[in-house]
Order: sequence, then C-alpha cells, then structure tokens
Amino acid sequence: MPDPTLQELLDSIEELEAYRNRLREDVISMGKKLKLPQKRIDATVAEHAELQRLEEVLEQLLKQRDIMASA
Repeated sequence: MPDPTLQELLDSIEELEAYRNRLREDVISMGKKLKLPQKRIDATVAEHAELQRLEEVLEQLLKQRDIMASA
C-alpha cells in the first residue's frame, strides 16, 4: 500500500477531528439530558474509550504530518 500524500493525510486528520468533536459533543449532550453533574460528564468524556482511541490515532497522524511537512 503506497504512503498517503500530505493532502490525504491532512484530509484524514480534518475528518477525524470533526468526528471526535461531534462524538464529544454527543457525549456531553447526553450527560446534560440525563442531568448528570458537570464533573461526571467531564469524567465520562475523559474515560470514553472511543474518544481516547481517536486522540491516539490523531496524535500519530499529526506526528506523521509533521515529518512529511518537514521533509
């Protein structure tokens, strides 16, 4: 499989960031609908497995972007 171009990488980062933001907002919105305390909502966001995995993947892609941009 060929390496992605810088533009493809940037597009992927943008899409993942948008998805992460939507997911975070959905979790927060659901917590508010359930009238959870803000501390519990924050803890739920921090512990959310999919959000954690998205952060890990985004971090890797951002490092790859930086390497490609400086080459």
